Amino acid sequence: MIPAAFDYTRAGSAEEAVSLLSQHGDEAKLLAGGHSLLPLMKLRLATPALLVDVGRLGELSYVRDEGDHIAIGALTRHHDLVHSDLLRQQVPILSHTAGLVGDPQVRHRGTIGGSLAHGDPASDLPAVVLALGGTLVARGPRGERTIPATEFFRGFLETALAPDELLTEIRVPKAGGGWSYQKFNRRAFDWAIVGVAAVADGGGRAAVSLVNMGPTPLRATAVEEALAGGASVAEAASHAADGLDPPSDLNASPEYRRHLATVLVRRALEEAGTR
Repeated sequence: MIPAAFDYTRAGSAEEAVSLLSQHGDEAKLLAGGHSLLPLMKLRLATPALLVDVGRLGELSYVRDEGDHIAIGALTRHHDLVHSDLLRQQVPILSHTAGLVGDPQVRHRGTIGGSLAHGDPASDLPAVVLALGGTLVARGPRGERTIPATEFFRGFLETALAPDELLTEIRVPKAGGGWSYQKFNRRAFDWAIVGVAAVADGGGRAAVSLVNMGPTPLRATAVEEALAGGASVAEAASHAADGLDPPSDLNASPEYRRHLATVLVRRALEEAGTR
């Protein structure tokens, strides 16, 4: 399909992008890699009057060691996450999972900030940042604010970003323990039917996040609580779908997703070395 008519402008700085968002409000949308927004526009599920292109803002593309955490510019492309020596050493689950996103074309154009700001529950990187206990930095006309990943995802394709805010940075703690990302899909470049990110602390506990098991990326709190209470990996994994309402679509029924979540959580915990 063909998108509805829109105007286009390229922002020369983060400040200019924020100014344009402030001027145009809900009528403006940010364009980075385009792999999330453009398909919605072609289906006319999104009809912005103005696209603000921030894809060439080099100031927002970096991976830096900030002592107790790694800071990642929101416009850092998936390809750069995969090949970052710093990430591979300090937060390997993030580098590894970036290599599983889509296909080479998507990884060379798509950005971590775009993936997070889009808030798709079937996306890989939001669940990983959630399991890592990451923090997101947003810049708006009133200055910067930090948003914990646990508070960032509000609903289906809905985040805590205000219409006049630009996501500028993602901060993730250095992960010294075991980790695993498990993803089940029909083809390598497809969205996950179900995915699991697990980050172990070395003491028998783990943070576990789920992909495509609800309207947002989710923490598997029942699994985490079971592990904290001394449950075995198999026992903890049996709680993977507790209290969740997974979607039904052409790929899977809710019942199948619950089964997949149980299997993949067990595999992820075993690989992460929780026990």
